[in-house]
Amino acid sequence: MSATDILIIIGLYFLVLISISFLTGKEDSNDEFFRANRSAPWYLVAFGMIGASLSGITFISVPGWVATKNFAYLQMVMGFVVGYFIIAQVLLPLYYRMNLTSIYQYLEERFGTITHKTGSVLFLIARIAGASLRLFLVAGVMQLLIFDELGVPFALTVTITILFIWVYTFRGGIKTIIWTDTLQTAFMLIALVISMYLIATNLNFSVGGLIDAVKESSYSKIFFFEDASKGNYFWKQFLAGVFIAIAMTGLDQGMMQKNLTVKNLADSQKNMRWFSIALLFVNLLFLSLGVLLLMYAQHNNINLAELDIKGDQIFPYLAVKTDMGMAAAVFFVLGLIAAAYSSADSSMTAITTSFSLDILQIDKKYSPEKQKQIRKKVHIGISIFFILILIIYNQILTERSIINSIFMYAGYTYGPLLGLFIFGLFTKIKVKDKLVPFVVILSPILTYIISQLPKWLESDYKFSFELLLVNASLTIIGLLLIRKNEEWRMKNNKYKKK
Repeated sequence: MSATDILIIIGLYFLVLISISFLTGKEDSNDEFFRANRSAPWYLVAFGMIGASLSGITFISVPGWVATKNFAYLQMVMGFVVGYFIIAQVLLPLYYRMNLTSIYQYLEERFGTITHKTGSVLFLIARIAGASLRLFLVAGVMQLLIFDELGVPFALTVTITILFIWVYTFRGGIKTIIWTDTLQTAFMLIALVISMYLIATNLNFSVGGLIDAVKESSYSKIFFFEDASKGNYFWKQFLAGVFIAIAMTGLDQGMMQKNLTVKNLADSQKNMRWFSIALLFVNLLFLSLGVLLLMYAQHNNINLAELDIKGDQIFPYLAVKTDMGMAAAVFFVLGLIAAAYSSADSSMTAITTSFSLDILQIDKKYSPEKQKQIRKKVHIGISIFFILILIIYNQILTERSIINSIFMYAGYTYGPLLGLFIFGLFTKIKVKDKLVPFVVILSPILTYIISQLPKWLESDYKFSFELLLVNASLTIIGLLLIRKNEEWRMKNNKYKKK
């Protein structure tokens, strides 16, 4: 498959997305951009969230992970399901009761203005880092498959990519994204199933034979209870999955903004439950695809080690650079761009929402028309910022498997947010608002120091995604240390009166 063929597919794909944006973004109001007028069907939101949650990272990295980590990732996905249930029962009722547009507005009511802005800044850092890493992975694959052959520099590749995303999101915002995510999730799942079918056909597997081959493979081991010091130990992965889901979905403006477009709480909770079940099944399919890819390489005498193909490169290489067939290449490209852009577009919209409402507070300071003007300028600024970040990544990043980096970074960025919300929801303690930024800066620093202790002590223990819990716990301890001493003052005043 030539670079020109792939480019034509991408061009046609974006034309479809842009057409959807003009059909759904007719009103061009802030309420439509931020909340879709609270009229989105829950089943569309649930289906579209699958693509937004998985992203290009899952599409490429999860199959590539199987070679070194087997099905251990499924332990974390099981934790995700529990985390999504907690979101549905605890966080969504809070967000709907307060009629929130940005979920970080809760922090202002609970703690104060400085904490509100601190929480939103944490989200902005986390989302920009995560979304740009996801986009960087996909842009790198596209550069390898298409633009290097055409002599197009990486900087121009990412500029065109971000420009297309801006074009189909600038009017309708979250309302447009709900529909485009639905389409993109469908493309991604079709690409996944067809890829599995094509490989199974090459290996002469029936459906039953395919299932048996995956089950019997040495790569399909799911549970790891043997060594608690290792990163793949079940309880470490499972508990990390629970809290990663709460932090990266329940406390993430991008994911919750979709839920808050549903007309009522009951439908939003229904959306979250169905989404969690579907996500477990889809991740199992991606892991099974990883096993099939390795079987395909072995069956066709493709020595991946000799070719230095590993991790995130396995699926792209086998789909596009081998004799798997034109259909495999076409659906790989469609699936990849669908998975990548369903995550990127919602990230840009969520960041625009949070910056406009939490940092600039346009809803409190300006007329509706002025708010719309500022929101559009912010959206353009965020797009330009993404381009710059991706160009910088291209100069400094060399890591082959980015999904691990995404979750590790989440421990440092979402950890303080998790601590703030746990403290706010489960205690009535008031804190000194102006000292909260110092707590959320110090907690990740201490978390990093703790993560290095096994190395310094020459221990076999390896920290994994449980660093998120360490960070959240340190944040809670820090908040306790800056509590307002109201009870002490009240007792002291009574003593003085006596």
